Formats: sequence, structure tokens, C-alpha cells
Amino acid sequence: MSFTLIDLPYAPSALEPVISASTIGFHHGKHLQTYVNNLNGLIPGTPWENLPLEDIVKQSTGGVFNNAGQILNHNLYFLQFQAPKEGNVPVGKLAAQINEQWGSFDEFKKAFAAAGGSLFGSGWVWLGAAPDGSLQITQEPGAGNPVTKGLKPILTFDVWEHAYYLDYQNRRPEYIGQLWSILNWEELEKRYTK
Repeated sequence: MSFTLIDLPYAPSALEPVISASTIGFHHGKHLQTYVNNLNGLIPGTPWENLPLEDIVKQSTGGVFNNAGQILNHNLYFLQFQAPKEGNVPVGKLAAQINEQWGSFDEFKKAFAAAGGSLFGSGWVWLGAAPDGSLQITQEPGAGNPVTKGLKPILTFDVWEHAYYLDYQNRRPEYIGQLWSILNWEELEKRYTK
């Protein structure tokens, strides 16, 4: 099996001013493409050669895990966005579960932003769903993904510096705060209820 770079469902400039076309060009077009190329070079002749991406992430270690994890993470990251929207809030069962566990969307945002802002070094902050539908916020360093903990990945913010440095320099909390306006909550609801 050979992996390919995902197509974005929006134009490179569609997420501006939150994420610039320049950042999309580097982050999607160069960083993610490199992970795809690396994984395709690492898996021929291995037990992972014909496995789906998520299974590779669950079973592999080292370079295979790092590249497969980064592909899975970035695919979920890029495909959760849409053009900026005022008053952008969760919908459906996901919204109800967020409200049940955190009391309100605003309280959830505070907890999620705190996890993203306090992750030391490079990595990801995730909202994952347990088999019973409950939600957990996790910090995943490097290429980590909550699938390795038995959780279904729903929402993620990439807090590697390459995700935000062109637009925000060292202002990670500002970047995190801006991402809420470009989330496609219909897509996130589908991930949660699937």
C-alpha cells in the first residue's frame, strides 16, 4: 500500500486570517508531504506494508510510528477546518457531551487551550472519545495520537511550531485561541457519532 498527500477541501487562502495560505503551503504541501514520502520509503517489506494508517500507528514504533502518526494527525487536523465563522460552536451529540462534562463550551475551550498551551515542546492536544462516548483531553508529544490509548480521535490542535510560527511566531496561546473560529463542527460531530 502506498500513501498519498490528502487533498484539502478548501483553498489554501480559505482559512485566513487564522492560518495563512503561506502556512498551508509549507505545513500541508511540504511538511505533510515529507511524512508521506518517508512512510512510503519505510514500510515496503515490513509487517505494516498493507495495513491502514490507523493500524500502523497502533502497532508500530520508531520511524514508522513517527511518520505514520504525523500523517494521521495532520489528516485529521487539516480536514477539521473551514473558512472562519463568527459564533462557531459545537453541534449535536458532541455539543451535548461537551456541556455535560465541562458545564459549557467556554469551560471546555479553557481546559483544551490550557492543555495545548502547557504541552512542553512539540506535539498535539486532542479531544478523544472513549467507547462509552465520554470525552478526554490528552496531550500527545511528538507524533502521538489517542488511538494508542483506545480513544477515537475527534478534534486536534497541532502545537508543533511549524503549525503556527509563520503567522504567530512564539505566540502559541494566540494561535490556539484563533483556531476555534475555523473548526468545522459538522465534521467533528460525524467523527464523534461514527
